[in-house]
Amino acid sequence: MDDGCMDPLVDSNQQGAGTPANQTSPKDLDIDRVVLPALYFLMLPVAFLLNGVSGWVSLHIKASSNFVVYLKNLVAADVIMTIIIPFMAVKYLPGASNRIYILSCYLSPIFYSIRYTCIALLGLISLDRFFKIVKPQSKLFGQNLTLSKLISGLVWVIMLVGFALPNMILSNNSLGNITEINTCMLLKGSAGRTVHENIVICMNFFFWLVSLVIVVCYVCIANKVIQSFRKSGSNNNQGKQKIKLRVFLVVMVFFGSFGPYHIVRIPYTFQQVNSFSYSSCSFLSSKLAKDLSHWLASSNICLDPLLYVFLCREFKEKLNDMFKKIL
Repeated sequence: MDDGCMDPLVDSNQQGAGTPANQTSPKDLDIDRVVLPALYFLMLPVAFLLNGVSGWVSLHIKASSNFVVYLKNLVAADVIMTIIIPFMAVKYLPGASNRIYILSCYLSPIFYSIRYTCIALLGLISLDRFFKIVKPQSKLFGQNLTLSKLISGLVWVIMLVGFALPNMILSNNSLGNITEINTCMLLKGSAGRTVHENIVICMNFFFWLVSLVIVVCYVCIANKVIQSFRKSGSNNNQGKQKIKLRVFLVVMVFFGSFGPYHIVRIPYTFQQVNSFSYSSCSFLSSKLAKDLSHWLASSNICLDPLLYVFLCREFKEKLNDMFKKIL
């Protein structure tokens, strides 16, 4: 679990060793102070528009299948992340007050927990599609709305209570004489940093596990549909290409958004928690890669609504009805 852009200026064990609290940090780079806020605030209007429409459509769709249950939870997660993003972005701006920065430090664990809730829900959607198309006779993931709602609720509880809450509770360090806070890590003691590191490793492993599930599920789905074309004697090459395109788009959107972040996240965390020089070139480079890949992962909230239209017939029909009424 990331705790915002936690870029420790001073390790709490070093503050007594004469390390200045106002030491230059990655946050002082132009990429943090100018480029990152610009990227986030450029993304926000699109995110608010798309997720606002998705939220409205979701409220008018009945939870008639497991897929729709997971989809509605996914929409809710994207809407909440869209609301939180401005608070995470404003802390990068020059002159941001300590109160704003501390608020963002407590909201960041919630944001990251919800991001992994989205990842879990995308995995559940893939499994639901797999069992419905490839293994329709299986009762393991049958159409049990109560079970799908229970699983969705359990995912929310595990992510928020199991991962976000410990990060928030352990951000309890006294700031002492520090007049300007520019890193969430200053709020953490040694126990908080250890928990943070373990959660990051756990969540990274979870992401790659879900990624494997998604790839296997959609490849099997594509093969099953293409085989059904062949068995029926159909030469519908256009239909086969559409199936391959859908699988390609779903997998590419998932990996394109989340993959780079999870590639750089663990190396950065090891440096973040254990580094003794937060102004070194290696740390600054790692910080830059993490910040940019984090923005890319956050942009998924703009891509998910497009997948809703692409994958869910009820969603697409309700959206068309809405546009017809408007026009």
